[in-house]
Amino acid sequence: MDFNLPEDLRDIQATVRDFMLNVVEERAHEIEETNGVPPELLRQAAELGLFGLSIPEEYGGVGLGMLGRCAVYEAMGQGHMGFGGVISAHASIGTSGLVKLGNEEQKRRFLPQMASGECIAGFAITEPSSGSDAANIRTKAEKRGDVYVLNGTKHYISNAPIAGLLTVIAITDPGKGTRGMSAFLVEPQSTPGVSIGKIDEKMGQKGALSSEVIFQDAEIPAENLLGPENLGYREALGILTNGRVGIAARSTGAMQRLLDLSVDHAKTREQFGQPIAEFQAVQFMLAEMEVAIQTSRVLWQKVAWMVDQGQDVRRMASVAKYHATEMLSQVADKAVQVAGGMGYMKESPIERYYRDQRLLRIYEGTSEIQKVIIARSLLA
Repeated sequence: MDFNLPEDLRDIQATVRDFMLNVVEERAHEIEETNGVPPELLRQAAELGLFGLSIPEEYGGVGLGMLGRCAVYEAMGQGHMGFGGVISAHASIGTSGLVKLGNEEQKRRFLPQMASGECIAGFAITEPSSGSDAANIRTKAEKRGDVYVLNGTKHYISNAPIAGLLTVIAITDPGKGTRGMSAFLVEPQSTPGVSIGKIDEKMGQKGALSSEVIFQDAEIPAENLLGPENLGYREALGILTNGRVGIAARSTGAMQRLLDLSVDHAKTREQFGQPIAEFQAVQFMLAEMEVAIQTSRVLWQKVAWMVDQGQDVRRMASVAKYHATEMLSQVADKAVQVAGGMGYMKESPIERYYRDQRLLRIYEGTSEIQKVIIARSLLA
């Protein structure tokens, strides 16, 4: 076993890390104050290929495998998490369904614009009545001639306010239960009957916008059906599986940033005539943070490798996401503790990470849902 990333991936990772720390972080306060990512940052991200990470080269993307994408996600985790949320929602669940299930015409129509960042994507499955219980979705798609008519409401949809394309999961055959779901490619800004609700006001992850998406007799061309009709609940959630590995990688990057900030603070902050790094209580917290990082990194690397080998990763993706996001929560708490009052102040990036990381234990499957998936797989 070789635990070193290939040199080309290390180079890409270093470039993205430098961009996040020296370009995006310089605009962090602006993102927080405006709840928006400056357009020039998105353009720079597009120039780096961040919007095309999962898109094959023949459609204008970078075409990285899962190991490569997750290496980039870890680097992204070391900068503003709201900015990273915009990119990851697009490059993972927003794009993966089309790459995996789309026909050639659909790919050539949408993927080049998605790779260039001209068309930002999102994934719409969550509804007011179905969060963790995704099998309970109520948005319906009725076939009428050469169109599907969609009615229903999605909410908390990442990137919805800025999205040019959404992958929408709806019920096409109520009689088949969880086997009666289908996926559709919807252009929300140009489709009559599709409206975007007000932008959600969240605790953290400023700049990563989400909102409701309302469908009122919205006519979607039949050629926008993604994959087979009634592809089923299992296939629909398969789109989320790889996204969970990416969240584990982003969480690892965030932990690394918090540890770096904590080590720097511990070396320079003095109490009782000596740096607080000399105190064993502080040393123990730093050591625990390092253990969390190393275990999380090994997990996401293993699962990303499994994806690239074509293996079934449903259980292990849940293991990686559950472990990394829970560890990030603990690391963020320790980072605040090491920084003391300074870590509680708005001008500190530690305070921002403390707020931002909380969402990672909820979206794309709560920690509790990950444990259910893991346990059922063990008992099957």
